Amino acid sequence: MTSEELARYARHLNLPEVGRQGQERLKQSSVLMIGTGGLGSPLGLYLAAAGLGRLGIVDFDRVDASNLQRQILHGTKDVGRSKIDSALERLHDINPFVQVEPYETALVAANAMEIVSRYDVVVDGTDNFPTRYLVNDACVLLGKPNVYGSIFRFEGQVSVFDPARGAPCYRCLYPEPPPPGMVPSCAEGGVLGVLPGVIGTLQATETLKLILGVGEPLLGRLLLFDALAMSFNQLKIGRSPDCRLCGPQASIRELVDYRQFCGLGEEIEPEDFARRWAEGWRPLLLDVRSPQEWELVNLSAFGARLGDWRELDPEAEIVVHCKSGGRSAKAQAEMQAAGFRRVVNLRGGILAWADRVDPSMKKY
Repeated sequence: MTSEELARYARHLNLPEVGRQGQERLKQSSVLMIGTGGLGSPLGLYLAAAGLGRLGIVDFDRVDASNLQRQILHGTKDVGRSKIDSALERLHDINPFVQVEPYETALVAANAMEIVSRYDVVVDGTDNFPTRYLVNDACVLLGKPNVYGSIFRFEGQVSVFDPARGAPCYRCLYPEPPPPGMVPSCAEGGVLGVLPGVIGTLQATETLKLILGVGEPLLGRLLLFDALAMSFNQLKIGRSPDCRLCGPQASIRELVDYRQFCGLGEEIEPEDFARRWAEGWRPLLLDVRSPQEWELVNLSAFGARLGDWRELDPEAEIVVHCKSGGRSAKAQAEMQAAGFRRVVNLRGGILAWADRVDPSMKKY
């Protein structure tokens, strides 16, 4: 280490559990962080500050004003900017000695194995079930520890999934995803701004412990945090003998279509809908939000209408949407189960439309 690094990491060097040997271990390590949002913000800041050798960051979103209440990796000047670019600038300022490796793309089955294989530890900072299962499966198949965190309103969870060390995987805890739309997103359900700070910092702590080989990582334990009660509880979790991924009769040997696995149907991007509409495409655009939300903002200029889908023609070509895509995914699944064969979900809903098609549209 250089004299500058020795000065920077002095408080680590004073810890018997870290010392110079531990700091060198951090410098030789690599971590992949999925997402630079609520959880990824404290994760990125503290992992970079700690002196990792390589920090991979995956994101393809842009900074929105509504992110700033909790996504402290980004600032007001970054609104409208690529989150990857914003994160790169901030992380370099935090610690120029860390090599930050950006992946401005969605993590999907086609690229996950290649990207995950390059890193020692993977930290999941995502907020959707298809990506959580994808990250878990890629980590198990490659023998990588998966530092998991999730948040919802005032509560959060943290664990370390790593069957290679005898711990369960995410599928042991949640063998099947919930039905589409059952769990509201942060955009629909809300989240206390400091909550991802707490959970993301805990994930960063677990990541450093894994690299340093100190303490007792959350292997086989699920940590539950309730911000309103200011309480922490733990649940012991074990390997499931019926797990299709890491159990003795495992049948999953490769990555799958995770949108299909989570019961999500075909989607269309907002800009693709707008382009096809301009070309003359005229599907029925069904809004499944509340009348109160409709009054705030709507897509009536594109023929959007409120209504009960049960009154519609099952043979009609329908694009369904809501605020951010969760409720419309649930409606899509219900419609398909009822025999509607030509239903497409508008990916990201009104919020994505405002971000990517009409920036003048009011957001709520």
